Amino acid sequence: MAVLPILTYPDSRLQRKADPVSVFDDDLRRFIDDLTETMYAGPGGVGIAAPQVDRAQRIVIVDVRPKLGDDCHGPMVLINPELAAWEGMAVGREGCMSVPDFTGNVIRAERIQLQAQDVLGRERSYECEGFEARAVQHEMDHLDGLLFLDRLVSRKVDLFRRKNYRK
Repeated sequence: MAVLPILTYPDSRLQRKADPVSVFDDDLRRFIDDLTETMYAGPGGVGIAAPQVDRAQRIVIVDVRPKLGDDCHGPMVLINPELAAWEGMAVGREGCMSVPDFTGNVIRAERIQLQAQDVLGRERSYECEGFEARAVQHEMDHLDGLLFLDRLVSRKVDLFRRKNYRK
């Protein structure tokens, strides 16, 4: 496994729309292993999408256990994910490994239902809420070439320079 380089804003490759995955093979599984390692290597990483490492495929990994403990689905590999339903809206602070210097307030659905395929191509369904739903929606945006910067409530008052803490 390897930690892959992450594209950062304003790299135009982050704006590409990702293509559906159609081949579920050992190469895909190796890439997902590398993508997973890359997510865990990042500071506070709870999600990552293939376009962030310059692979234009509809692959998302989310694992919010570092924030929620066991009160979540645990690691989710979501291939070709599609939102089926959503309800409730809430504003929350988001950051991104591809926008390392800023965080911002973004409106997202509070509860979602989605379908996706797993690493073997099997159809899966998930229901997520709260922070986990927010993380899934954030990562799915990458598949359509969107960053949280594109969904800010207001660029004037809802974009914040990330704090740097000295050790």
